[in-house]
Amino acid sequence: MPAMATGGNHSEDMETVTGTNDPPLQPSTGTAKPADSAGVVIILGMAGSGKTTLVRRLTEELRRLQRPSYNVNLDPAVKEVAFPANIDIRDTIDYKQIMQQYRLGPNGAIVTSLNLFATRFHQAMDFIDKRANSATSLVIVDTPGQIEVFTWSTSGSIIAESLASSQPTVIIYVMDTPRSTNPITFMSNMLYACSILYKFRLPFIIALNKIDVVDHGFAVDWMKDFELFDEAVSAESSYSSSLCRSLSLTLSEFYENLRCVGVSSTTGAGIDELLKVIDEAVVEYTTEYLPEFERLKREGEERRKKMHSDRFARDRGDVGGLETGVGGLRLAAGLEIGRAGGDVEEEGDIDWEFEDDMREGWPAGTEGE
Repeated sequence: MPAMATGGNHSEDMETVTGTNDPPLQPSTGTAKPADSAGVVIILGMAGSGKTTLVRRLTEELRRLQRPSYNVNLDPAVKEVAFPANIDIRDTIDYKQIMQQYRLGPNGAIVTSLNLFATRFHQAMDFIDKRANSATSLVIVDTPGQIEVFTWSTSGSIIAESLASSQPTVIIYVMDTPRSTNPITFMSNMLYACSILYKFRLPFIIALNKIDVVDHGFAVDWMKDFELFDEAVSAESSYSSSLCRSLSLTLSEFYENLRCVGVSSTTGAGIDELLKVIDEAVVEYTTEYLPEFERLKREGEERRKKMHSDRFARDRGDVGGLETGVGGLRLAAGLEIGRAGGDVEEEGDIDWEFEDDMREGWPAGTEGE
């Protein structure tokens, strides 16, 4: 296992995930405790969308409101964290040593670092559960800049499922508003957001970031009014414009129940509204997602019990068949031994004329003796 990394600028109450011989993480099978627990917010988004800056702004606002947050940094390649990190992957995994030891490039090293950290995430969950059930208002998880590292990796699924099975968990997808003024880029972001929603199946919020540069009103209008989006797409000469029109109609149901908030990580605009929406999403987790999670958990337990019963019955059948087979082998072995010793004759080897002559010479009534 790679050596422990040396710490950087972290908070005084920072927790360290340690241990090199810990068993791999198994997703928690416990039931989430939303009534007594803080919410968990997982921040996702494309590189450069402002995820880390948003975490810093949320932390500052929560501190101003006297609602302390508990921050988790999952980016092993960042040089300095812009917010106080209570749990930092860099204190457990040395990113540069991973590159050297496994001869990996930057992205491969990030994936490997996250995989290694996931094997110890049960230790991080102990800290998170302890703090989430105390005075902490939100647990904020900042993910690596490369969105696919967390979204489509096994380690990302393990971490998200572990959090969601223990605490009310919400996904925030951060969009770069200025870059999304192009309707085709906007549609690409919406498709990615939709795929994340259906992958994690958790309360979902889109944070349209950088509204201090470009107002997010155009994006909201495009989601609500297909005609406006169609008009914007018509101005594009790209071959994909017709595809974007079709996708916009396809995503109409996705837009209906979508929570969308315009924010500025730099100025703090819209942060109050975002916190309000996060609180609503935590309640939604409690009323809608938690019962579904418990139902899936029960179904999984029933499937495991049935598989266990079927395996037990099959094993018993195999043992019975084995005993019958052993008996048959013993009988066959006895016949072979008899043939070898001359005690047992094949039917074709019996001299039936000799047998008849012997019976004719026996006194009457002695044939059966």
